[in-house]
Amino acid sequence: MLYMAAHSVAGDVEPYRMESRYTKGSPAGEGKSGLWRADFASPSKKLSKTFSWSGLAGPDAPERGVSHGSDDTYNPGNSTTHIFAPQFLKVDSDQALKVAEKHGGEKLSAADPAQPIFYMLDFDARKNRLIWHVIYGSSQYDAKLTVSVDASTGEFLREEK
Repeated sequence: MLYMAAHSVAGDVEPYRMESRYTKGSPAGEGKSGLWRADFASPSKKLSKTFSWSGLAGPDAPERGVSHGSDDTYNPGNSTTHIFAPQFLKVDSDQALKVAEKHGGEKLSAADPAQPIFYMLDFDARKNRLIWHVIYGSSQYDAKLTVSVDASTGEFLREEK
């Protein structure tokens, strides 16, 4: 849904990052999330735009469906915003979680069943691969464990504690 909404910006728009947002009661332990955010860019328009999707319902939940943020500039030479073709995404977040659980995540989840888990997908331009980062903790910066999984093959890449 986010990809289709992003194509209203430009025909050449492609994603460069996608991440889940952790919420209490989220099905994160199943490799899913009720909130996703994706950043897209159009090289021809040198434009970047963020889109969000919410599947949550409730008084504190964002409105269900797709929403978009404001426009920003895009520099194709910036290695942290390297776009990728969605066809490279063959492994979903639930499969990435299964790999992460085998590499330390299972121990953390057993110790704390309410352990926040969130997912980030981005492209590593230096190694030319799409990567899921399964992050155990309340944010990327104070993670207890981050496990990286190749989003095309499902292979374990590395873990960071």
